[in-house]
Amino acid sequence: MPAIFTHSPAETERKEPGIGGKPPVDRRPTGGGGGGGDDDWRRENRGPRELLHRIRFFVFFGLAGDMMFFVMLVVLFFARQAGMHMDPQSHEQIGDWHPVLLPPILYLNTAVLILSSLTMELARRNIFREIDVLEEWLGLGRPALQRTLPWVAATLALGGLFLAGQWTAWKQLTAQGFAFDRWSTPASYFFYLITGLHAAHLTIGLIALLVCLCATGFLRRIELRQIAIDSAAWYWHAMGVAWLLLFGVLAVGQ
Repeated sequence: MPAIFTHSPAETERKEPGIGGKPPVDRRPTGGGGGGGDDDWRRENRGPRELLHRIRFFVFFGLAGDMMFFVMLVVLFFARQAGMHMDPQSHEQIGDWHPVLLPPILYLNTAVLILSSLTMELARRNIFREIDVLEEWLGLGRPALQRTLPWVAATLALGGLFLAGQWTAWKQLTAQGFAFDRWSTPASYFFYLITGLHAAHLTIGLIALLVCLCATGFLRRIELRQIAIDSAAWYWHAMGVAWLLLFGVLAVGQ
């Protein structure tokens, strides 16, 4: 018996009176060109979001190097703490590490830096607030920037207060007879080394915040202002985490 082949039902056209052609097809937009495939739809390498992700990658890469630097300081701290020398009279190995009493103002400085990290995070969140960003896109002012700048200014003030507190701590330690020189005790030397290098990094963060305050007023594109605030915020958070690590080592690691 001959085989019978059935054809698949052809696509029928639904017409309405006075309108010809097929009904609309649920297709993804292609942006005016290209094949309209999934690869074209998912490709987002030219928008502001991708630019933000690239800038974050470079910022995180640099911060990873800084964190490794601080970790090396901690390793050197413990290595030097275990150092010993021979007593010429008894010919015994004795340790030369004498713990330094930390100035109490360092605890206040730590609280100030944590508070500054909170204000910086509020600044970062406000610059990405969707309703305000939409208003800026529509040309209805700069509400996101107006909400962000006070928090950036607060972070700048708290950062300056932290550095002033560190300077006070150095003066208090010097008054106790532990000046920063190569002949000082190993514990005091490492105290100045660790806190001084962190203060230098935080000074860079303050300069970045000043640049943000000046640049955001001139940048016309909202995405550029977002990138500037976002980069400064992540750097500031990293310096806060680094200080908590270093302060913990100085406080309990001796």
